[in-house]
Order: sequence, then C-alpha cells, then structure tokens
Amino acid sequence: MSQVRQTLKPEAGSETLPGYVAGRPRVALAGNPNCGKTTAFNAWTGARQHVGNYPGVTVERKEGVAHTHGQPVQLVDLPGTYSLTAYSMEEVVARRELTENPPLAVIDMADASALERNLYLTVQLLEMGQPLVLALNMMDEARKAGYQIDTARLSRALSSPVVETVARSGEGLDKALAAALEVGRSESARKGLHISYGSDIDPVLSVMEQRISEAGIWKGAAPIRWFAIKLIEGDSEAWKHLHAADSRLESSLRAAYDALAAHIRSTTGTSPEAVISDYRYGFIRGMLKDGVVTHVGNHDRLALSDKLDKILVNPLLGPIIMIAVLYLVFQVTFVIGAYPQGWVENFFGWLGDVCSALLPEGLLHSLIVDGVIAGLGGILSFVPLVLILFAFVAFLEDTGYMARMAYMVDRIFRAFGLHGNSMMAYITAGGIAGGCAIPGAMATRTLRSPREKLATLLTLPYMACGAKLPVFLLLAGVFFPGSEATVMMGLLLAGWACALIIARLLRSTIIRGESTPFVMELPPYRLPTLRAIGIHCWERAWMYIKKAGTVLLAASILIWAAMTFPRLDEQTAAPYEAAISAAEAHLEALPLNVTEEERSAAESALDQARQAMAEAELQNTIGGRLGKALEPLTAPAGFNWRTNVGLVSGIAAKEALVSTLGTAYSLGEVDPEDAGSLAETLASQPDWSRANALSLMLFVLLYSPCFVALVVIKNEAGGWRWLVFSLVFNTLLAYGVAVVAYNVGLSVWG
Repeated sequence: MSQVRQTLKPEAGSETLPGYVAGRPRVALAGNPNCGKTTAFNAWTGARQHVGNYPGVTVERKEGVAHTHGQPVQLVDLPGTYSLTAYSMEEVVARRELTENPPLAVIDMADASALERNLYLTVQLLEMGQPLVLALNMMDEARKAGYQIDTARLSRALSSPVVETVARSGEGLDKALAAALEVGRSESARKGLHISYGSDIDPVLSVMEQRISEAGIWKGAAPIRWFAIKLIEGDSEAWKHLHAADSRLESSLRAAYDALAAHIRSTTGTSPEAVISDYRYGFIRGMLKDGVVTHVGNHDRLALSDKLDKILVNPLLGPIIMIAVLYLVFQVTFVIGAYPQGWVENFFGWLGDVCSALLPEGLLHSLIVDGVIAGLGGILSFVPLVLILFAFVAFLEDTGYMARMAYMVDRIFRAFGLHGNSMMAYITAGGIAGGCAIPGAMATRTLRSPREKLATLLTLPYMACGAKLPVFLLLAGVFFPGSEATVMMGLLLAGWACALIIARLLRSTIIRGESTPFVMELPPYRLPTLRAIGIHCWERAWMYIKKAGTVLLAASILIWAAMTFPRLDEQTAAPYEAAISAAEAHLEALPLNVTEEERSAAESALDQARQAMAEAELQNTIGGRLGKALEPLTAPAGFNWRTNVGLVSGIAAKEALVSTLGTAYSLGEVDPEDAGSLAETLASQPDWSRANALSLMLFVLLYSPCFVALVVIKNEAGGWRWLVFSLVFNTLLAYGVAVVAYNVGLSVWG
C-alpha cells in the first residue's frame, strides 16, 4: 500500500501537464449512455459535486471532488455520448471539453457485456491522444452472462490500463482512479492511436495532416491527425474551425475532400465517414477476437432482461403494465406523503403563529406572515410529495424501465409525426410527473430531424412538470378526496393526449415533413442502489427548494406588494370602518342575558363588515385591479379575480400560483391567526367547487410555459416567433379546454 501511495504523489513538474487546476489533478469521466457512468460519478463524489451548465449552452455540467489514497481529484462528468462526431450538442460539448480544456486523464466507462459498441468511443478518445483508463463496468452482469474478458490482453492491445469495475458496489473504482492519475503523468500516453483507414483515405489523410501542420493553425490538445480525420468525416465543427483559421487552406482541403467523397461514393456507394466507421469497428472486432472476450455456458440461454422484456414490452401487456406502474406511483405518493406533508403544514402554521405573536400589527407583520410564510409555506408543504415522486422517477430511470417506455410508445408517436426519442424529452419535462420543461427542451437535441425537434419543443410544456404538481396536489386533495391518484393519472394522460394531438396538428400544417426511424438502446435491467436513488432524488428536490427560496420568494414578496398597495384612501375606507365600528358597538352593547342566536347574529354582522372591508382593500390593490379586469374574460372558465392574479404570476413560475392564492386568501381572512391551511380555506369558499378545480387544473396543465422555459424554447427552436407561439397558442388552447371542462363539471356536479 505504501508503494501505491508513493506513485500517486505529484511528480516534480507534473503540474505543468494539462489537467491541473490549482495543483489538483483533473480527470474526465466519459462513456456511452446507460453504461453506469453516473452511478460511478456519484460513488466517487457523493455530495461533493456541483451541477450547472456548460458556458453558452444548456447541456448539464457536473463536477465533483473524489479522493484516492488521501489525494483530492477534480472529477468532470462529460455528457454521455456514443461518439465524438459533432451531431448533437452533447457530443460537441464533450469534444470541446477534451480539446480546449484537456484533463490529466480520461476514465472511459464501458459496459462489459457490450464491448464492441462501447469501444467505438474508446478508440476515438485514444485517437485524440487522451491518456485513458478503460473501466469495464458492470462486470458482475457480464460474468453472469458467461463473458470472460482478458483484461491484460485488452490493455496491451489498447496500450492503456484496463480495470474491472462494478459501480453499484464500488468494486474497482479506487483502482481506476489511481490508474488514471498514473497514466495521466505519462507523456507517452498522449501520442494518439493510429488506425489505417485503407488505400483511399490514408493518402488524403497524410496530405491533410501535412498541410495543416505547415499552416500551424491547429492549437487544440488533440493530435493534428485527429483533426484531419474529423475533416474527412465531414465534421461541421472541424470545418468551421478551419474556415475561421485559414479560408484559403479550407478551399484547398475542401477540394481534396470532395474528390475523395466522390471517388468513395462511385466505388463503394457510401461516404468517407462510413468507411472510417467501418475501419474502426474492424479494428475493434479484430482485437476482441484475438482472445480478449470468450463466452462460456449456454449461448442460447435468454438473459434475465430478455425474459423480462417478453412480458414488460409485450405489445398487449406492456402498455397495461406501464399504466398500472404509473398509477401505483401516484397512489403510493399520496398515501405515504400525506403524513410528512401534514408535518410541514403544521410547522409553517406554528411559525406564522409565533411571528404573529412577536410582530406588531402593520406592514412588516403582513409581509412576513401573509407574504413570506403564507406564500412559501404553501409551496414547501408539497416538498415531501415531490421528493417521493422524484424517488420513483429515479428508480424507473436507473432500472432501465424508462427506456422500455420509450420503445413501447414509438409506434404511437410515429402516428402523430413524432420520434420515439421524443418520449425522453416528454418524460424529462414531466411525462410521469415531477420533471421540468427546461431540461425537457434540452433533451430534444437528441432528435436529428429539425421538424420533429420543433414539434416536440412546442408540445412538451403540456406535461405535468414539477412546478405544476403543487397546484394539482392542492386541488386534487381538497376537491377530490379519496380519488387523488385517479385525478393525477387523468391529468397526466390529458397532458399526453393534448401533446400528441397538437403535435399531429403541427406536423400536418406548419411543420410538415417525414418522420425519421427510431433507433434506441434498451439497457439491461439493473437494481439501483439506494445511494444512487438518494443522490438523484436530492439533486432534483434541492433544485425545487432553491427555486422556492429564490424565484418564488421574490415572487411571493412581489405578489404580496401587488395585493397590498395601494391602500384605500380615507374617504373610500370611511364607510367600511363606520360599518365595522357600528357592528362592534352593537356586539358590545348586547346585555349578558342575550340569547345565543342574537349574539351569533351580531358576531356574524361584525364578520361580514370586516370581510367587506378586506374585500374592498384587496380589490383596490394592483393585483386586485388586474384580477378584476380579467374577470369578465375568465368567468366562463370559473376563475375569480384572485385566481386570475395567480395565473398571471404562474407565467413567472407555476408554483407561484399556490403562493398567490395563499397570499390572497390569507390577506382576505378576518383573523389571519385563526386561518387554517390554504386547502381548508379553498374548501370553505362558496365560489369554489369541483368544477372550478377541474377547470383550473386543466388550464394550468396546458397554458403558457414559465418564463425561463419560454426562453429555452426560443433558443432551441431558433427564433422569437416560437416563443410567442408557445405563449399565445398554449394559453388560448388552455382557455378553451378550461371553459368546456367547467361547464361539463357544472352539469355533472352542479
């Protein structure tokens, strides 16, 4: 052990190598989707990680601190990708990170049971001259399937360390990280892998490499040969770089590329990119057949995943099971989540009472109790329910069942002019509740067809995102007690139905075009660890809580101000104050022997006078005036002026609707200290019913996305017109659906 520790100490001058940040080695983690890379990253870094976005793009960036033998290591989790060709933004980001900000070394996570496919990325990383450690992950599954891998032989073939790992249990992870530090300090590991691409491509490749070297235009960390290969692959990013650096050289090399492409097309009927891909796979297959991988046992034995898929992906049983699973998720969420939700509500109720007792009556008291506590309390009380939903989502993702959902719906999606991969964008946006339209919009980058991407972008806001959940959970619990899961499932299906119908409408009118074929990997089923689920769940819940503590806190304060100012002038308030004074005087003047009915009538008269005063004050505010102005338009949908203010604030953030209602009704209460929860308040309002609740839930489901989501949709769609379209069209659609739902509800429930 002491010898191992010694080798991990930074050698003299090693900090001058690429990949050191403030003296700390920086290691990148690469791999295909579904290879266990995220599980490994979480195991290495735990809570010592930071999640953000890469500069200028919305691709998620994860960095964390890992430790090996007491030495801290900065670990960068690159976006999961199958190759390094600049098709998707994930591929572009991963490549730029490696060439413009090169790490000390790369740990390439590969699925040990699917080596041929996973090694395609490995070969490209080695061609880039990246010091690399190949981590053969999920070795436990590979062994069960009968695969035996000669890691020593594979290591010699790749000239890179190969380590067997099981990310779920942590097996081999320390060894892989230590090996990465060791190989990263070796200059010989940066020479780059050379593969022959045949008699047609090799001569052109050599000429391009020489011309680029003589021009001195390539300053990236990768070898010039790699840059030349990218040009022959027709890589758009590489050609853009060449054009910016030397347009004359670009013209010359473009002529050579065009001649090569024409020759390959006439002789083989394919493209230079396809030839390069074939030679890479030929290199991989030859290496694997040379005794690297052997298979023992019964070759015809179905793997567990295949057996499960015969049932779970069955054309008849699969969709039924999928719907049952989703319904169970909602049912369990409400049953289990009711207890912690009550605890949070009680806490904020207690906090409001404490603040009311400590603060004198006035604006500060109103701001703290009615604005902040009532606003945030209404939102944070749903954190337990959201946490449970996020835990289920993480479980479904990590087990591999989420990918099966996409596979099953592809046939349906094609009928509506979409692609099976749209399923992942919809799910991320809240297709099984709890997602967010912002990462959902980012997920559309995996769609190669611009038309399918645009149709998905414009319809994914109909999903039940996490921001809408507090509204749905509140109204379902108040007006549909005992049927909450059914209501949530109905809203989920309504969102899907609207998304598909509108997508078909768009693809038949303003976004016409053929659908592209569906290709997607179905990963083997795996049992996720509690640690992995916990980290995923906490990441999403923490984002929700941070939003509540920043955007929604600011919204709560603004809403409170809009519903507090301007105050009633003395002349307008005088009749109400006189009515209250008269009612108080009448109540005090009652004799002691007055009947209970007479005292109750006097108290009721005082309450009515105070309510009239509060109502007048609210309607005089900015928010009240806006709500009243919109009331003639929204009355057919069953919305009162308080709801109107909430819907306007919901464009900033959907959760703000709950805080708005909380603020509006707490400000309107006769005695805020005796006010119950928002749920109890709504249940007691004469102008609220099941029909109102149904109408509002459907409106919130379908109307304009939040402001941040609108901006992301605009960026991804490439124009302001799509932002305006999403804002206006979705709101008009929601209004029409809400009006119908309200009137149907009235006819059914009265």
